[in-house]
Amino acid sequence: MSESGSDHPKAPPFPGPGPRRKPVKLSEESLVRGGLLLPDRSLPFAVQPTLPGMRLLTYATGHRELLDPALARHGAVLFRGFSGLTPAGFEQLIGELSGALLEYTHRSTPRTRVSGRIFTSTEYPPEQTIPLHNEQAYARGWPQRIYFCCMQAPAQAGETPLADSRRVLARISPAVRERFRRTGVMYVRNYGEQLDLPWQEVFQTHDRREVEAYCRAMGISVEWRDGGRLRTSQVAQATLTHPVTGEDVWFNQAHLFHFSSLEPAVRDALLAVFEPEELPRNACYGDGTPIEPPVLEEIREAYRAEEVVFPWQEGDVLMVDNLLVAHGRRPFTGPRRIVVGMSSPGGAGPGPESPSFQGTAACPPTRD
Repeated sequence: MSESGSDHPKAPPFPGPGPRRKPVKLSEESLVRGGLLLPDRSLPFAVQPTLPGMRLLTYATGHRELLDPALARHGAVLFRGFSGLTPAGFEQLIGELSGALLEYTHRSTPRTRVSGRIFTSTEYPPEQTIPLHNEQAYARGWPQRIYFCCMQAPAQAGETPLADSRRVLARISPAVRERFRRTGVMYVRNYGEQLDLPWQEVFQTHDRREVEAYCRAMGISVEWRDGGRLRTSQVAQATLTHPVTGEDVWFNQAHLFHFSSLEPAVRDALLAVFEPEELPRNACYGDGTPIEPPVLEEIREAYRAEEVVFPWQEGDVLMVDNLLVAHGRRPFTGPRRIVVGMSSPGGAGPGPESPSFQGTAACPPTRD
C-alpha cells in the first residue's frame, strides 16, 4: 500500500471526487445528498438531508453500510442540516454508530464532562490556536473515532481544521519518516498546578497506586518527586498502519509536545525558571535524542500544506477517523460550544519503558 494514501479503498455508493453535490438515491425515496464539502479537497464528505426536520439518529443508524466506507475513504464525514441534537442524543448517536463511548483517560488538556461520556472540546483561551494533531497519539492507546457536535457556532472563526494523515506522512521526507519509525517518539511530562495538568486530573484518581498500575500496564515510566509532583516518560509510535484500509499514517504528537510549540514569550519564561528536564512537556526521538528544529519545521509544514478549513454551523456533527485525519482549533470570538465524544478503542499495546531519568538527559530540548 502506498504511503501517499493514493490507494484508497473502493469508493462507497456516495459520489466520489467526480460531480459534486449531486443527490444520492439511497432507497425508494431520496433522503439525503452526499458529496465533498469543498470541491478541491478530499475531505470532509458531507451528508445533508433533502427534507427539513430529518433526525440524524434515525438516518445514520439505518445507513451504516454507506457511512463506514465513506469514512474509510475520506477520513471525515460531516452531517449538516439535520435536526439538532442534545448532548444525550449525541451520545446515543455515537453509541449506535460506533459502540460504547470511551472515558477521557490519560488526559492532556482540560475538558469538562457535559453528559455521560460527552465532554467539552479543549478549554484553552479563545485567542489560542490548537495545532493539528491526532487524538491521544502521544499514548499507546487511543480512540479510533472521534465525534464533534456544534451546539453553538462562534461569532467569528473558531474552525476545527482537518488534515489527512496519509498525505501528511507522504509530505515528510523518507529519512525523517524512517528515523521516527525506527525510534518512535518519547514524551516527557511534568505534572503540577503551575505546570501541566495536575496528575490527579490526568489520571482521574488521587491514588498513586492506581497511577502506577496504569502506567505499568501502558509502558510509562514514573518518577515521584518532592511535593507530590510526578514526572512520566513514554515511548510511543510515530506511524501506524490503518487496520481497515492498510494505509500508513503519520500518528504522533512530537511537534505538539515539543517545547518549541509554545509561544516564544511563554517558552522563554519557562526556560528562565525551570531546568530543561522540568518543562511541563517535551518530546524527542524515542532513543532520547533531541529532535532537530528543521525536522520539527518540516513536520509542521506538512500539516500546514494539508490543512482543510470550513466554518461550523449550529447542529453540525463531524465524524472523524482519528487515525486517518488530524484535527485542531483556530482562535475565535464570541461564545463557542463544541462537544466531543470518543469511541472504538485502539492501540499498539504497552511498549518498553522509557530510559530512566538522569538530569537533563531526560529528553533535553533543542533551541531554535
